[in-house]
Amino acid sequence: MDSATGKASWPAEATRSAALHARAQSVLPSGNTRLTVYFAPYPIYAASGEGARITDVDGVERIDFINNYSSLIHGHRPPEVMAAIAAQFDRLVAVGLPTESEVALAEHLVGRLPAVDQVRFANSGTEAVMLAIKAARAFTGRPKIAKIEGAYHGGYDYAEVSQHSTPDNCGPADRPASTATSVGAPQGMLDDVVILPWNDVAAARALLREHGGSLAAILVDPMPSRLAYVPIAPDFLAMLRDTAAEIGALFILDEVYALRLGHRGSQGLLGISPDLTAMGKIIGGGLPVGAVGGSRAAMSVFAMDAGRPKVPHGGTYNANPMTMAAGLAAMTLYDAAAVDRINALGERMREGLRRALRDSGSPGQVMGAGSLCLLTLYDGPIRSSRDLFAAAVAGPAQVALHAGLMARGIFTTPNLLFTLSTAMTEDDIDFAIAQVRASL
Repeated sequence: MDSATGKASWPAEATRSAALHARAQSVLPSGNTRLTVYFAPYPIYAASGEGARITDVDGVERIDFINNYSSLIHGHRPPEVMAAIAAQFDRLVAVGLPTESEVALAEHLVGRLPAVDQVRFANSGTEAVMLAIKAARAFTGRPKIAKIEGAYHGGYDYAEVSQHSTPDNCGPADRPASTATSVGAPQGMLDDVVILPWNDVAAARALLREHGGSLAAILVDPMPSRLAYVPIAPDFLAMLRDTAAEIGALFILDEVYALRLGHRGSQGLLGISPDLTAMGKIIGGGLPVGAVGGSRAAMSVFAMDAGRPKVPHGGTYNANPMTMAAGLAAMTLYDAAAVDRINALGERMREGLRRALRDSGSPGQVMGAGSLCLLTLYDGPIRSSRDLFAAAVAGPAQVALHAGLMARGIFTTPNLLFTLSTAMTEDDIDFAIAQVRASL
């Protein structure tokens, strides 16, 4: 029990969260449906959220620096989004017909993103990436894709290849092996994914040209979350875009996370025009969403005007009116001024965390850009997923710091990810930095 608040602390045997986790273990594998929300010895269970804060089932309030892994760009229950959801709920929740809300959100995204002429909606970022890959295959008539070693693109079989390579199976640095993330992945699927080393221009170009005749697409996240947010190097990005055009492959930009970085997404910041863009998270206003957008030519594979489309795509909840209404409200609210403000908060956070490390004499570094921050207590170089093998030595210290922050009113991930929302203030950022400093 926390003597200051009179409320149950974490971890403790007598908390309601501990009891719920024990109950969940009888009906859910390991008591869990989302791998990313579990942390030892048990996760806290949420009861409510308001603005930048969540309250758990034991009544403990914390500032939420996860924000449902970046989907809650405006925090919890933003009034404008809640009003849009309530209004739509009063009219129509789900229907086997299109609605105007679908058209309105598509128009907003097309007007906002330079490389998007048309949009197709789904229900998750995983589905968005899957659709983009299917579209590229149908457009080019080729089977293979190329992706970055260690990069996360959701749970589609092909997109998750080599998400979790190890020193034992990763292969040479300039020719990474295609490794299975899930046990039982078929070899034929692994053979259709070419793995590229991050930011290695010469090695990646050679691999792309070697497989060029069979590559449908190059899939890239410009600031991969599982690569500690190491940004894409400008010369590497230029090479990927140029080589895609050279070999006739489509360039897919995964903006599921990165869309929040700029008013016109990361593609606007980087000045590039991908053939296809995968989207999710912030475009749903907190409700389940995914979307693929792209040039009219690339998106034509979904068209059905002349008969069966090249890529048939259905889905009971695709473009459901609740998500479309919430998404339009959230994206309208996330205007250029809001982007600038939250990115400034992100820079305040990163600089404050760097000062906390320096002042405490602790090893570590701060990664990220815009409104995304990652604190690692590893101070060696991080240039690719292979450098993260060595960074694992900092794991126990990071787990301890995570526990300290949980006790001090800060909710973040065990790997110390800080995902900001527009509901946060400078005082919230400064409070979080102070708690990191105290915990260090």
